[in-house]
Amino acid sequence: MKLTADAKGVFPIAPTPFFDDGAVDYASIDRMMDFYLACGSTGLTVLGQLGEAPKLDFSESLEIASRVIAKSAGLPIVVGVSAPGFASMRSLTREVMDRGAAGVMIAPPNTLRTDDQIVTYYQQAVEAIGSDVPFVLQDYPLTFSVQMTPSVIRRIVTDLPSCVMLKHEDWPGLEKISTLRRFEAEGSMRHISILCGNNGLFLDYEMARGADGANTGYCFPDMLCDFVRMVGEGDTEAAHDLFDAHLPLLRYEQQPGVGLAVRKYVMMRRGILASAAQRRPGGALTPQAKVEVDHLLARLGRRDPRAKNLV
Repeated sequence: MKLTADAKGVFPIAPTPFFDDGAVDYASIDRMMDFYLACGSTGLTVLGQLGEAPKLDFSESLEIASRVIAKSAGLPIVVGVSAPGFASMRSLTREVMDRGAAGVMIAPPNTLRTDDQIVTYYQQAVEAIGSDVPFVLQDYPLTFSVQMTPSVIRRIVTDLPSCVMLKHEDWPGLEKISTLRRFEAEGSMRHISILCGNNGLFLDYEMARGADGANTGYCFPDMLCDFVRMVGEGDTEAAHDLFDAHLPLLRYEQQPGVGLAVRKYVMMRRGILASAAQRRPGGALTPQAKVEVDHLLARLGRRDPRAKNLV
């Protein structure tokens, strides 16, 4: 089933599991998929920014995406296909769509500076991959150094019907969500799904502004699923209490350069990954950082049983 503008809930960003020698750990992929299905995910994104996609060759990318799709049990799978050139983007897109992917995610190259350059890039990307492929527009200026105003996003959504979702990662970005939903309300932009990244750091108020859920890779995606469900059921204060308990770990994991190491370390402690290894070039947590993460987990375990007995 292809991705649509009605997508909601939590689409975790899956890390790519590696063994300590850098080989892809497919058994951990299977375990990870079982976990994502069990915790209430409504979709999944693989080969995202923190999926270490640039460290994979084409055949590995295709094999990982294929494995995830095969294990998805019907869950919509979005595949990150961002690439320096459109030829690679087109090849991976067509292959994963043929294997059952729901859509692809495209991040802008950091060379784009003007509004027209941004819009033109996405027009050319759609020409390359095909207008029949639903795509997610990734807006992450803190990493990509590309500033997409709400008006630019509206132009892309209006010009390209295959744009069905915004991965919103601007910071600060609450007003951007409000502006986009206002565009929809006044009829100047069609509806799209808005799922939020930034490790879920601002999800508590992003949903109140009109976001549909989360598209991020926090090491407790099951908490994000619970939060989104509770907000949908109107249990807002209890949802905030749960979110607040996780906020110190969310904040720690959001640190640039160390976040993926934290995520993989905790997912290893949770029994999801066999190793916390990143493929080179990549770092690992220092002994002191592990002490700090363990301390955060111990404190979290007092309020969320999922974090108990991990240290």
